Amino acid sequence: MRDSDLGKAWLDSLEHQRRLSPHTLANYSRATDVLLKLKEKTDLRDVETQQIRRFVAQLHGAGLSGRTLALTLSAWRGLYRWLARHRGFAANPVQGVRAPKAPRHLPGALSVEQAQQLLEGLPAGAPPETPEGARDRAMFELLYSSGLRLAELIALDAHDGRLDLRQAEVTVTGKGGKTRTVPVGARARDALRAWLKSRALLAAPQERALFVGARGRRIAAGSVQARLRAWARRRGLGASVHPHMLRHSFASHVLQSSQDLRAVQEMLGHASISTTQVYTHLDFQALARVYDAAHPRARKK
Repeated sequence: MRDSDLGKAWLDSLEHQRRLSPHTLANYSRATDVLLKLKEKTDLRDVETQQIRRFVAQLHGAGLSGRTLALTLSAWRGLYRWLARHRGFAANPVQGVRAPKAPRHLPGALSVEQAQQLLEGLPAGAPPETPEGARDRAMFELLYSSGLRLAELIALDAHDGRLDLRQAEVTVTGKGGKTRTVPVGARARDALRAWLKSRALLAAPQERALFVGARGRRIAAGSVQARLRAWARRRGLGASVHPHMLRHSFASHVLQSSQDLRAVQEMLGHASISTTQVYTHLDFQALARVYDAAHPRARKK
């Protein structure tokens, strides 16, 4: 079997057995293509660790960030693990190879006041709010209330029981096919009830999606992003607000109030608590700003 066919077989297994998201599959596919190009005439079976290190140096020299290289190496590592298990490869040349350390970029998050500015205004469902407006409010309230990923929001269906407004919870399937149930706040529940009353005005017949776009079918990620940018601009927050920022804001604000890192990890669906710990840095930044403003020996004369 050719190396390109081996790469395709691995990607097929990720799609059909591990059920990875289209976004993750696209990243792994790109990483595989890069490896196949870099190795040139060397067979995958014969690639050695020193070559992998050279590939990393080449990519870094071409401008790829440490984070991108870490993701690329993770994909290569997974490919070789699969090849060892299913094609009898003797060694994993990527094992032990690390990407250059990247500076840690904190995720963007709104302040509590900015989140209120974004979401406050016309009461959910009150005229003259349009069906599109009711949908947008419900989407944005739910993203902020429950810390959902954009793909998780879009994948929700209207009447499959996963959104339970009586129990104030929503069940979603996230990365790696992992399912979790998270609370839905009162404001989000009000907005969702208002949208469900208007949904039939936009949804195509037999459409299952909870949130639908202009053609009555499941709304696209780009449409949610564009609607949120426009919504934020109208409320004086500029055009830099994006759906993942609402997830970051949810995590930061819950952590600031509760100091319960494990609970935030569970609600976000992070496999590792180290991923969630970035929000402790956001919390510290907020505390540092308060200190700088309040402490008499912190201010410059």
